[in-house]
Amino acid sequence: MVEVVAFWRNMRLQAAGRAAGLIVAALFALLLFEPQAANAAPNWTLDPSASVLTYQSVKKNTIVETNKIRNITGTLSAAGDAKISFDLNSVDTGVDLRNVRMRFLFFETFKYPTAELTAKVDPAAFADLPTKRRIKATLPFRLSLHGVDKDLEASIVVTMISDSQVSVASEAPVAVHVEDFGLLPNIDKLQQAANVTNIVPTASVSFDFVFTADGSKPATVQPVAASATDVGPVATDAAKSNFSDEECLNRFAVLSRTGAIYFRQASARLDAKSRPLLAEVEGVVGKCPALKVEVSGYTDSDGSPEANKALSERRAQAVAEALVADGVPRNQISAAGYGEDRPVAANDTPKNKALNRRIEFSATKLAN
Repeated sequence: MVEVVAFWRNMRLQAAGRAAGLIVAALFALLLFEPQAANAAPNWTLDPSASVLTYQSVKKNTIVETNKIRNITGTLSAAGDAKISFDLNSVDTGVDLRNVRMRFLFFETFKYPTAELTAKVDPAAFADLPTKRRIKATLPFRLSLHGVDKDLEASIVVTMISDSQVSVASEAPVAVHVEDFGLLPNIDKLQQAANVTNIVPTASVSFDFVFTADGSKPATVQPVAASATDVGPVATDAAKSNFSDEECLNRFAVLSRTGAIYFRQASARLDAKSRPLLAEVEGVVGKCPALKVEVSGYTDSDGSPEANKALSERRAQAVAEALVADGVPRNQISAAGYGEDRPVAANDTPKNKALNRRIEFSATKLAN
């Protein structure tokens, strides 16, 4: 009988250790993700209503902003394989316009909507957790973000809340360098859109994740340093049937700054790489039925003004026709070309000329 009790105690301990490792991995992702289905039945599941992930960024060298990733899911398999997903469309800055900038300009969620963290948990590292109830550890994990995979590690504090619940929290903020994930150019986009300077290209990530054993009844857990309104899943754009006028205008303004609609040189033929952003625009137009959207084309100053205006008109029309072909009502879309007029930068460098070659979206009320 003693042997049987010891066996089940050891099995419970191993499961707790695996759960701790899973959560830890999650905390370092910086941001958020989309649910992932596991092939095998997991032992533990992340409780999103009791878990918190925040990251801090610094702008103008001294101003610190704290943001959250709200929609998080995770599982831990019987074999110790941990997987956690972050819905980057659930980034929460407290202001809709800033949320949209983070999504479309920084994370580029129209191409990379989720981040994923995976880890292999060693149960031996948490062998004393049932008796000590609290253990500090270091866990290696792999973070997939913005199309880049990188091996990292996290220092964590694992706490057994009960036999069926485990908390994994950051011992100290974790530094995540945006350059490691190809996000450095997107810092420039944020600075231009928000008219701010000196955004530090490193984020400090903190977390407190709670995992619950599958089949158990979740206990009420009060997350650390977070109110009820700061924790848990939120409705993203995908769950909304319509946007307010302000939300529509925010999205069109930010989508115009992505620079993610591409043409062949001196041509109005759309490149296939434009597809993800066009799909995003279609979704926004569909949820702004009271607005008419103008697709505006612009060029740099190379060539004659007449040729540039004609090219910009053809490019704007090509985008408008692509949207109509995918179901946007024709009466909700118009196209106009402005050539080299209204530059957003001096036409003195290749980078600035690229900024001037652009497609923008603006909206007005539909006539009754």
